Amino acid sequence: MKVLNKSQNRLTVTNQDGDFSIEAKVNDTISFQSIFYHPLEVILKQSHFDDINVFEVEEIVSELDEVEIQSEPEQPVFEEETYNRELNNLIKEGLKRNPHLYRPENAQSGGNILGIISLVIKLFKKKNKEKNKNKPPTYPPLKYEQIDSLFSKSSFFNKSLVTENLKIPEDKVKLFYDFCSAKGISSKLLLEENKMMLLEELVVNSQLFLILLEEYGEQATVKD
Repeated sequence: MKVLNKSQNRLTVTNQDGDFSIEAKVNDTISFQSIFYHPLEVILKQSHFDDINVFEVEEIVSELDEVEIQSEPEQPVFEEETYNRELNNLIKEGLKRNPHLYRPENAQSGGNILGIISLVIKLFKKKNKEKNKNKPPTYPPLKYEQIDSLFSKSSFFNKSLVTENLKIPEDKVKLFYDFCSAKGISSKLLLEENKMMLLEELVVNSQLFLILLEEYGEQATVKD
């Protein structure tokens, strides 16, 4: 801390314990200054010369404006019963209008899962295109090639994560990548600090993908 005798223009500094010595006389003004403490000025009296003196300065405390602390928003939970009624209705409508596109050859009922998921992918891509119209995103949606590259090169997002943890059948892995790209996942999730957010997105998408496989598999019966 700087100790200034303003009357005589003399300056010294305290040591780490706050001790100091400065030449002065009665009625001199001593000023104490530091960036960490409020300034203090003392006009010396005779009593100050009769013994060692202690001068107390007030520490500067930075106070923030009042802030409101909120809990982190809860992540949406995927529920099978309410996952997407519009999607379900669209699939059924597609099966009614063009049954030959979504039914295996020589089959009287049941849906071709590849055709159905292709229909779903087209729906998602159409919705994302309408959503992002005239609003170019800072981070564009992930493309199929980026997802494929991610699972080919990443030590964390590898193929075993897809087949063993997300339970995607090996022969449907590429289709799952295409499905994820249609969902419009932001490429911002490729950043290292967003790794767990990307994993959550993949988990939710895998659940929906598996539901589609189960409900509209090649042996599934088309219901009105």
